[in-house]
Amino acid sequence: MKKVAFVLSLALSATVAVAGANAGTGKATTLMVKELPDFPGKDGMVEIVDFAPGEVSQPHRHNADLFVYVLEGIIVTQVDGEEPKSLKAGDVFYESPTDVHVVSRNASATEPAKLLVFYVKDQGSPPTVLVQHDHK
Repeated sequence: MKKVAFVLSLALSATVAVAGANAGTGKATTLMVKELPDFPGKDGMVEIVDFAPGEVSQPHRHNADLFVYVLEGIIVTQVDGEEPKSLKAGDVFYESPTDVHVVSRNASATEPAKLLVFYVKDQGSPPTVLVQHDHK
């Protein structure tokens, strides 16, 4: 029984730590983290990211390959060196571990937006890192 409580407390701590790592980039809810046996040292992670109406994230990058599906709303997204894109429910996009995400915002001042995000990341690394960036 003590082992079960210990394992559950570790899992809860990991989820809280992962959600905290996404501060400033929408409200992230981790749904699953799973070691990928065919890719040693890598985890697959699935999250829902909610953006409140008008919410804008801070510049950031991910320690992961990221596959993103827009579940609801409209998101304006831009990685450094590319033009901004408006993506609506049903659209998808990808970010590499080297991309700096300079713009990520909910395009609506009245409606929420929601993303489904799948990460392939290094085990033990935070999925998201805030960065200093002077957007031009």
